[in-house]
Amino acid sequence: MMKILILGALSTASVYFAQTYPASAIPENLKKNADVVIRKDFTTAQINKIDEIKYQFNTVTTVLNKDGDSKALIYIPYKKGDNISDVKVTIYDEAGKKVKSFSKSDFGDFANNSQGVFYSDNRILALSYTSAHYPYTVDFSYQITNDNTIFIPDFVPFSSPNISLEEGQFKIINKSGIELRSKTYPSKYNYASVVTSDNGGEKTYSYKNVPAIDDAQMLPQPVKILPKVSFALAKFNLEGKQGTLNTWTDFGTWYYTNLVEPVSAPTPAIKAEVAALKLEGSTEEKVKKLYQYMQTKTRYIFVGLGIGGWLPMLPDEVHKKGYGDCKGLTNYMKTLLNEAGIPSNYCVINSSSSEVSFDPDFPAMGGNHAILMVPTEKGNIWLENTSQQIAFNHLGYSTTDRNVLAVTKKGIELINTPTYTAEQNREKQNLKITLSEDSTIKGEGQFSYTGSQYDSNLSYTYLSPKERIESMKSRFDVLNFEKVEMKDFVNDKDNAVVKFNLDFKANNYSKTTGESMIFRAVPIFSNYHYKADENRELPFEIGQSFEDEYEIDFVLPKNYKIDEVPQNVTVNSEFGTYKLTLVKNGESLKVNRFIKINKGIFPKEKYNDYVSFRKKALNGDNAKILITKI
Repeated sequence: MMKILILGALSTASVYFAQTYPASAIPENLKKNADVVIRKDFTTAQINKIDEIKYQFNTVTTVLNKDGDSKALIYIPYKKGDNISDVKVTIYDEAGKKVKSFSKSDFGDFANNSQGVFYSDNRILALSYTSAHYPYTVDFSYQITNDNTIFIPDFVPFSSPNISLEEGQFKIINKSGIELRSKTYPSKYNYASVVTSDNGGEKTYSYKNVPAIDDAQMLPQPVKILPKVSFALAKFNLEGKQGTLNTWTDFGTWYYTNLVEPVSAPTPAIKAEVAALKLEGSTEEKVKKLYQYMQTKTRYIFVGLGIGGWLPMLPDEVHKKGYGDCKGLTNYMKTLLNEAGIPSNYCVINSSSSEVSFDPDFPAMGGNHAILMVPTEKGNIWLENTSQQIAFNHLGYSTTDRNVLAVTKKGIELINTPTYTAEQNREKQNLKITLSEDSTIKGEGQFSYTGSQYDSNLSYTYLSPKERIESMKSRFDVLNFEKVEMKDFVNDKDNAVVKFNLDFKANNYSKTTGESMIFRAVPIFSNYHYKADENRELPFEIGQSFEDEYEIDFVLPKNYKIDEVPQNVTVNSEFGTYKLTLVKNGESLKVNRFIKINKGIFPKEKYNDYVSFRKKALNGDNAKILITKI
């Protein structure tokens, strides 16, 4: 009888062990809005000495549907020299039964590159796995040891919408004797919180039961919603270069000495290059000439070699090869300016659609992009060096309204990049619309864009005439184009303005009722669908302020008169202003349309107020005009 009980217990344990992660065990609140559920995300970072840190990672992810496949990729980023061990992958089915297992030998080894041709020390081990059935679960673990202790990853619940977390844990074991600084940034919206425990030499941070962020309209980036914990060692190593990271000043002097100064010396060829330009005029004029010259002879290509991928290419290499990445091109431009006797600052920045700044009170290595700042008596000149088309002293929306680490001999200075106002982010339309009795219209238009709207139209510089036409048809699909032609396209690189003219014919613009025709007041506008949300769970963000101004002249068919026009419209709100005015002038009609939108993050309770504001603007754009045959 005892043997039977033991066998039964072993059998039960075996079944239990084989069904470690059944999908049925996931709490319902974690399934809501989720494509994947992270059942377990455990990281242990053991700091052994200034140049050795050992990580142990274990994630268990349940993929609920096809959209979750891309959120559960199996890969290990590394650099040459890292020691990777104990790689294990186990796949479970919906019931939690083991389907398949993999080891390190099943992984492919690739260049860690998503940008095309480049040079880099960065590599990636990746395992391709596709399941025919959902849900399924991936249990993935490995250890990696590297000598770069300057980077300790932030601890966040997750980084994308539609992911939920059952349990996350980050454990720090510091055996190095070096002070480890940490800082917790709570969620501004109380979306989740981190729990901290300290057990002697081990410190553990954890999250539990964090629901998925629904990818709703106008959702702020998760980084603005979720909490995080950041870490930095007071002394660190980067590819054999050791330094101190207690203040921005000491870190900045290390950065300048090790990553800027060693690659800043001009060669005779660069000296001759600058001399040949015969620079004259003000500092701004000299900088502009040098910058636009640099743009004509270089192109962007990612390079991740040298001191962990942070050391720029030598300026002479860029000079000879005509290419470089953001670091190399920024350093090359800096060297050209140095030779012209114009000081500048190499700047590190967080480039992203979401504005992310460095914390003045928590010095740490960071950033993903390099730009250049030239201080002058009239103000700072900012140079984006990776684009051959972007205007002089203009930063795109991915680098404005945040701070940079400006690296100098005396340390790092945190400096804010420009913030463009709504008036600077401007679209101007001038349209002449000729109406015909057959419901078609012929249009002639002049368009101009500045600020962030310059950025969004800069892509036309890379398109062929045919591609531009197709883009116009797609972009202005509120009109039923029969034909359209973009003419006189100009990228004004001195003033950051994109301009072009548009000639077009569109069908079915008006409707005929007896002796009358009805048509809408604004021919070209953004026909975006705004939908109210009574169950909004998170704030919404207007990422860029902007201002649009349209002047539209309608020419009536012969023997028609203006019969009815809508009343002028003015809508004011905290989100912006909309105005529509109509003026009759004999057989013509002038329509002026103006809208200004204010950027910001607004509480969820105001989302429907915003929708109402935009719908009122759309109603104004669609206001109907009646003309009647005389």
